[in-house]
This record gives sequence, C-alpha cells and structure tokens, in this order.
Amino acid sequence: MSRSEATRLAAGVTGGVLFAALAVASSAAASPVSIELNRLEPRDSACRVSLVVANPGEKAIDSLKLDLVFFDKEGVISRRLAVEAGPLRASKTAVKLFDAAEVACEGLSRVLLNDVTACGGEQDCLALVTTTSRVKGVEFGK
Repeated sequence: MSRSEATRLAAGVTGGVLFAALAVASSAAASPVSIELNRLEPRDSACRVSLVVANPGEKAIDSLKLDLVFFDKEGVISRRLAVEAGPLRASKTAVKLFDAAEVACEGLSRVLLNDVTACGGEQDCLALVTTTSRVKGVEFGK
C-alpha cells in the first residue's frame, strides 16, 4: 500500500471513529423536558398554577428549578416566582401545582419561563425545556 493510500485510509478510519463518538454523545444527552401550562385557578388572593411536566428520558431529574414571571393584560410584570418542579422520575409525566400569591388569574396574559436554574446537572437547563399552554388567552414561553 502506498503512503498516500495509507494516509487516506487512516483519515477515513479517524473520521468514522469521530462520527461514532459524536453519535454516542448526542444519544447520551438529556432528553427534552416539556412543561405545559395546563390550568390557572383562583385561590383566595392567589392564582393556583397547574403545570404538566413530562420527562421522556431514561434518567430521573432530581431538581428542576423554574424562574417564572407573570404578566398582566397590559404586559406589565405582576409577579416573579421561583418554584421547584422536581423531582421527576424517568419516563414519567407529573402534575405540579403552585400558588402565585397576590396574582389574579383572570388578569394574566402571559407566563414567561425566565430561566431554569437547576435541572439535574445539565449545563444549559433552559435549552433542555420546551413550553406550551392550554390556558385560553395566556401564553407560556421562554
């Protein structure tokens, strides 16, 4: 085998090994967690927030800390709330309830997932999460 053929063969093998390593790394990456704003319910001087949180991955998440910001109908921030939505078992969907004190449910137009400050050791927790809303007239996004 000539030197140039050996070089091409070595480059091909190296490329294949790198491709395989990247495929294994991406499959080992955390599965996205979906958070659905499912219901807003008035409770005395608070608004009870019902979130449906799904962890489709094979790894449990011990902590999922959410930084939520509530906006009124005029787009003005009415409240900021940090909540713990964990732990989440692997391949499991759970309902998490939180009371947002001094927030009128009927006055909300949007809930912002401002940040995810913990998600079980992942580096970019906010990128791990997707958001949707079933509440009519209330957007839930990041």
